[in-house]
Amino acid sequence: MLFVSDPPISVKISKMKERVRWQDRLIVERGIDQTRMVLDDGSQDNPEFSFLVVGDSGAGSYRGYNPQRQIAEQMLSQRDTSRFVLHTGDVIYLVGSSEYYLKNFISPYREMIVGGERPERIAYDKMVFNLPFLPVPGNHDYYDLPFFFGLMAQSALPLRRLLQSKLDIDVGWHGSYQGKAYAKAFLDYLKGINSFEQLGHHLDRHYTAQTDTGRCLRYQPGRFTRLPNRYYTFRSGGIDFFAVDSNTFNEPAPLPHTKEGDAYRRELEKRRDRLEQKKMEILEASATKNGEKFEENERLEDLRTKVTQIDEMKMDIDKQLAADATTVTDYEQLNWLKERLIESWNNSAVRGRVVYFHHPPYVTEATKWQQAQTLAIRRRLRLLLDEVAGVVGRQAEGRPLVDLILNGHAHCLEYLRTGDTGHADSNLNWIVCGGSGFSLRRQRKEGPELTEAIWDEQGAGDRKVARSLLFVGRNGQGPQKRRPYSFLRIDVKDGNPAKFIVRPFISERIGRQWSEIALEPFAI
Repeated sequence: MLFVSDPPISVKISKMKERVRWQDRLIVERGIDQTRMVLDDGSQDNPEFSFLVVGDSGAGSYRGYNPQRQIAEQMLSQRDTSRFVLHTGDVIYLVGSSEYYLKNFISPYREMIVGGERPERIAYDKMVFNLPFLPVPGNHDYYDLPFFFGLMAQSALPLRRLLQSKLDIDVGWHGSYQGKAYAKAFLDYLKGINSFEQLGHHLDRHYTAQTDTGRCLRYQPGRFTRLPNRYYTFRSGGIDFFAVDSNTFNEPAPLPHTKEGDAYRRELEKRRDRLEQKKMEILEASATKNGEKFEENERLEDLRTKVTQIDEMKMDIDKQLAADATTVTDYEQLNWLKERLIESWNNSAVRGRVVYFHHPPYVTEATKWQQAQTLAIRRRLRLLLDEVAGVVGRQAEGRPLVDLILNGHAHCLEYLRTGDTGHADSNLNWIVCGGSGFSLRRQRKEGPELTEAIWDEQGAGDRKVARSLLFVGRNGQGPQKRRPYSFLRIDVKDGNPAKFIVRPFISERIGRQWSEIALEPFAI
């Protein structure tokens, strides 16, 4: 059994719309664009600036080690020369619960939050950032925990095994309430405003920036640091940034009701059963270890990683088995992204584009590279970019449609470049930044090149679609096992087209020892 649940896409969409009072009468009357914001940090909009990137960070201290805090401390040396922080999702593990915001977010990032010298006094839904902190939601930020979890704990064998084990998984008494905790922590939670009079006053105070798409939210570090929506766009130094919620278009296509489809469905069910059996074996093994010795702590950390990997694989299988003709895809958001990319290309003031969202379309991390969700995201983004290229093809000739795509979800740092995919996602730069705190993963054994099956007049074959140029993840064995956690600083240079210098920073643990490493920067 899975200890977590993922709400249906239709529920995610409707709940998030309620929370920002999507297209409320007072919002429409004021001509407010709820998908745009302006950074008002008091500085000039310099074409040369830097920003930081983290992702999949939301774990707290584990058996004396706190990788997220290590990364946050390393980031402090870059804070004063960076304009903002992008977060690629999974802010809070394991189920996005408000119970864990103090331990797993506020305390680690306390220097970036007003009042951070006393983090225990900061309410998760009252955070104000002194450095713009601009996340997108990850899958764990939407997860839920059954209400009866606590009641079942004494009677259900799988839960008893979990509670008796020493894995210290970050699960409390409830989950995210379908992303509510994330929304209250980061979004402008307009649902919490009780009267139309108060709502009008709030809008007239904080939605005062004027843009070519209407009024929009003014993001002011140290004063008002809410985001307008779960997906949004902003501009810095002539670069358009598009923050996207990939949790609402990651569902796999339904399995066909054919002989082959039915056989594959049975194979998925068998695979899921084998994974469940393996998980129970791991939980039983962990219950026999007391964690008093360093070697046992290391073993428990490995078992904890395996349990989370198994749950992720089971979740992906469940999504494939559950997909049917009623499965919802968030075309409203996808059409928004398509239209905004086209508008960006038609704006002479824009010299580059960065898109960031949680699920990576291309990755070679061992547990994510061939997941059905990975392929679903790739397919939908590819079709979207094909449509954009059909409109702006001549304008973009010789240049990538998007300069950089940033993702998380895979617990590693990876830089990939697509080759000729036969689509408009060819020759693009993709960076996965998902190794900033939670259990790291290894690269797949199949190597750095990703291929796709193709059929043409020559028959069936494989096409190389992407290659990994840098992979930083768990490696080594035994006492030489290395855990290199990571974040990025990206420097944007003047000129058109823009040039990006990517600077990876590493906090690596080998045994009991931590070391800080700055990898060789590379240009995009």
